[in-house]
Amino acid sequence: MTSLRSTTTSATPVAPTMTPAARGPARPLRSRVLGAVLKNGLLPLLLLAMVTVFAILEPRFLSVDNLTNVGRQSVYLLLITLAQMVLLLCAQLDLSVGATVALTSVVTAMVMSEASGPTPVVILLGVLAGIGIGVLMGLLNAFLVAQLKVPSFMATLGSTSIATGAALMLSKGAPVIGLPLPFLDVFGTGSWLGVPVPVAIAVLFTLVLYGVLYWTSFGRSLFAVGGNQHAAAVAGIRVKAVLVSAFVLCSVLTAIAGVLLTARVASGEATLGSSYVLLSIAAAVLGGTSLFGGEGRLGMVVLGVLFIGILSNGMNLVHVSSYVQQLVIGAVLVLAVAVDRVKATTQ
Repeated sequence: MTSLRSTTTSATPVAPTMTPAARGPARPLRSRVLGAVLKNGLLPLLLLAMVTVFAILEPRFLSVDNLTNVGRQSVYLLLITLAQMVLLLCAQLDLSVGATVALTSVVTAMVMSEASGPTPVVILLGVLAGIGIGVLMGLLNAFLVAQLKVPSFMATLGSTSIATGAALMLSKGAPVIGLPLPFLDVFGTGSWLGVPVPVAIAVLFTLVLYGVLYWTSFGRSLFAVGGNQHAAAVAGIRVKAVLVSAFVLCSVLTAIAGVLLTARVASGEATLGSSYVLLSIAAAVLGGTSLFGGEGRLGMVVLGVLFIGILSNGMNLVHVSSYVQQLVIGAVLVLAVAVDRVKATTQ
């Protein structure tokens, strides 16, 4: 009689392994290296190379006075670029930053020149009026984009015309003078512990914005809305409220830059700030902020601002004509957009 022996088999499940084909084609090494360089190392390398070239061509470039001058000149672009970055993170754009600077300058100067009372009160009223212009511009842009669904490009282009016309009408096309001397001395040319007051203010707002972007739910909401509005709404984020807050924050930061610029030029100017529209976009994108939203690092944006500020300062020192400078700045903008597109394809 033959005995039958039962055999046991292991019931332990075996995890399926994915073949390379199932995982999808791996990116070439060259593409991965290019993506890493574009994301982390290209801008610092370009900045270092540019500083080296200008230092060789012009010994005065690395002097303390010149570096302080670069800091003063870059303050206004820094504030406006940070403002632009806030909107770019949520896939929006503000073409009215230059007009906001101009209208802020005119209103701030008019209030200070016409108000009566103690000087500190007059200065405070002028600063608050300028910031109020920023709030109004932000609300106007937010209403057009968030409520009426007008593309931000067209909405802010229209508000640019409105703000520019208002600035020219209020100032009658002439500079508004008669600002209090303490305002000019402190916010225009003043220093605190050896640091120019505008630089200290810009550093303060940079640190505050860093905390807002990376340590608050609002900051996370900006990235989420820029990455995918529908997914953000499904996740419970109030997309309209985020957009309204972003536009107002952008315009307020721009208005603060306008107030500081008014102190620097010692008058209210209806033509002030027109160059900052393209420069702020170029600096933000060159610093790694995506034009398509959801991506950006504040530290790299600061480097982007320094890159443009140092480039402009260095070209002035080596006597490059203003026409060539415009050409170079335009090339930088094209380069920034091209880098953004290449970076997107290598991720």
